[in-house]
Amino acid sequence: ALLREGLSRELINRIQNLRKERGFEVTDRIRVVLEKRAELLPAIEENIEYICTETLAEAIEMVDILEETERKEIELTETLSTFIHITRLK
Repeated sequence: ALLREGLSRELINRIQNLRKERGFEVTDRIRVVLEKRAELLPAIEENIEYICTETLAEAIEMVDILEETERKEIELTETLSTFIHITRLK
């Protein structure tokens, strides 16, 4: 349980950093798309509301493969990374 909570917090941190990099306002609502990783799924499923609330994400979508032009790699632990794409909602 602690490992899954830690992964959730790392994901939140990476999403917040991406928001800042892209110049999003702190009040901007976003959509998050993540490339699936089996090790990450339980952490997201258990903490989805917390992650969405902290990042102002309307939803987190999990996909098998993100298009290369849309994705950015994020490292969550020394052995776990995934690709992510965030968009600002209008």
